[in-house]
Amino acid sequence: MSSFVGVLVSDPWLQSQFTQVQLRTLKSKFISKKNESGAVHVRDLPPIFTKLRGFSKVRESDIEAILSDIHPMDDEIDFESYLRAYLTVQGRAGVKSGGLGTAPSFLKASTTTFQHTINESEKTSYVAHINNFLAEDPFLKKYLPVDPTTNALFELAKDGVLLCKLINIAVPGTIDERAINMKSVLNPWERNENHTLGLNSAKAIGCTVVNIGTQDLVEARPHLLLGLISQIIKIQLLADLNLKKTPQLVELVDDSKDVEELMSLPPEKVLLKWMNFHLKKVGYEKQVTNFSSDLKDGEAYAYLLNALAPEYSSPSTLEATDPKERASMVLEQAEKLDCKRYITPDDIVEGSPNLNLAFVAQIFQHRSGLSTDSKKISFADMMTDDAETSREERCFRLWMNSLGIITYVNNVFEDVRNGWVLLEVLDKISPNSVNWKLASKPPIKMPFRKVENCNQVIKIGKDLNFSLVNVAGNDIVQGNKKLILAFLWQLMRFTMLQLLKNLRLHSQGKEVTDADILNWANHKVKKADRTSQMESFKDKSLSSGIFFLELLSAVEPRVVNWSLVTKGETDEDKKLNATYIISVARKLGCSIFLLPEDIIEVNQKMMLTLTASIMYWSLQQQEGESEDQSSNDGASVEEGSKTDGNEQNQLDEE
Repeated sequence: MSSFVGVLVSDPWLQSQFTQVQLRTLKSKFISKKNESGAVHVRDLPPIFTKLRGFSKVRESDIEAILSDIHPMDDEIDFESYLRAYLTVQGRAGVKSGGLGTAPSFLKASTTTFQHTINESEKTSYVAHINNFLAEDPFLKKYLPVDPTTNALFELAKDGVLLCKLINIAVPGTIDERAINMKSVLNPWERNENHTLGLNSAKAIGCTVVNIGTQDLVEARPHLLLGLISQIIKIQLLADLNLKKTPQLVELVDDSKDVEELMSLPPEKVLLKWMNFHLKKVGYEKQVTNFSSDLKDGEAYAYLLNALAPEYSSPSTLEATDPKERASMVLEQAEKLDCKRYITPDDIVEGSPNLNLAFVAQIFQHRSGLSTDSKKISFADMMTDDAETSREERCFRLWMNSLGIITYVNNVFEDVRNGWVLLEVLDKISPNSVNWKLASKPPIKMPFRKVENCNQVIKIGKDLNFSLVNVAGNDIVQGNKKLILAFLWQLMRFTMLQLLKNLRLHSQGKEVTDADILNWANHKVKKADRTSQMESFKDKSLSSGIFFLELLSAVEPRVVNWSLVTKGETDEDKKLNATYIISVARKLGCSIFLLPEDIIEVNQKMMLTLTASIMYWSLQQQEGESEDQSSNDGASVEEGSKTDGNEQNQLDEE
């Protein structure tokens, strides 16, 4: 029998702080992350620590706050520094010594409790919005109206139903309500499912949910909950500010080049452009550049309403010398346009950006003042994409934003043309692959700098073995939609396969292929004594939805309610099954961005992403159970250790 060699640490004191079991557990986590990313940075530690048994009740955001006090978050960290960081977090977070196998105590208030103030005026506005739009909801109406002066909103949000319902108001049809657990009293499992469904669906409509977890929502942490509600309401209010929904917006520009620029603007910028368009027509000389300081005196509002609704306007509004008095008169005029009073004169005078944006969006919704020039509208229609291209653009846009990149993507085809966003994405999925010294950050005035960025994008893509024959950086700069979509698909697919490969560390580094994913899915369904099988990811039988429902049921029997499933024979039944599949997958924990139409039409790419997401979730659960069992047995996986043959060959068999 070979002799056992423990994990050695050069600092004797540091070595003495851990048992060998603890060191092996910590090192396996460290090596796993290093294999995945090529290097471990301080920013990688919070999610690693929260998965350790002793830190189960310590929030990731609190660990991040502790670490940021002692290290720059972007610093690369070695194993011994990682151990010291662990001890620091353990001490400050009040985790008992030996916390890898013991329950933690709550955070010490003196070191890790952070005060987050909430804007009461915004809270009141959001509550009014909820009371207005969900007043007739069959499930929630018994809890409404919510009193904004109390914490009733946070209590109501704790079971996850409110968040799901609000998402469906913002983007109708996002969540199949049959998948929401709606009972007077939910058990922890059901409540967690609702929050998981809500968070994954929020990502799927464009919300940024980085550093927000289900536990934050279970506890209804006010600043995080209000921040998420704010994003959802903003998406609802700005939904029509694009050429697809409101082709009349083409009136704001003069030629095709300007239309392309308009398409690339975020909705709030389009709203400002619309506001300035009308202000200019009535002689307002200032340019409104924000929803805060530029609106404080109320003058811009007075001119805007005079342009849009002269029948309700009065010279006295502009003659008023007190800004608060003028703001009150503006709100009275707006109410005549049926704009609900979610904003107060104080909010205008104080320059509340969120509430002013919401107010301007309401005015736009009730009276945009745009013409219905058929020539211009037909021109706008020519600029929009076919349905499948639009769906793929939407999927990739939401996926890119979900990665937590710094730049928010509003329109894939326009926003990637300078190469910077793609470099950010590549840096996320393949750390250290980007040479930032050779990259130019927007705004980029010189065209050749954009080409340089995109050339580096193509080079990295080739290094990652993407299929890029006869593709050059200039193709991206020129906005070649077909090539951009093809490149983004390879990026997304690479990420999925790497995630699966990294979960299968015991498979001796075997690359995961599309065929492995297909075989795994068929094996899972067959093993669950179901009869469905798919021949490929373009198998037309997938349009019924039955296979995916059987797969979801195979990985978690409790998640599918078969009494709600149709035979999937008619178009209507297929649509019902497809919407249910997406919500059930998100409820389980899958982060997916496809639409029901992708399943009904059997979009090969989206079928692969859906299957891979379910596979990733399932294998994560298996690895988690294996880790727990290993910890309970007092054993841990060492760097370079071997597993038994059955585990090594599991992927091949499945």
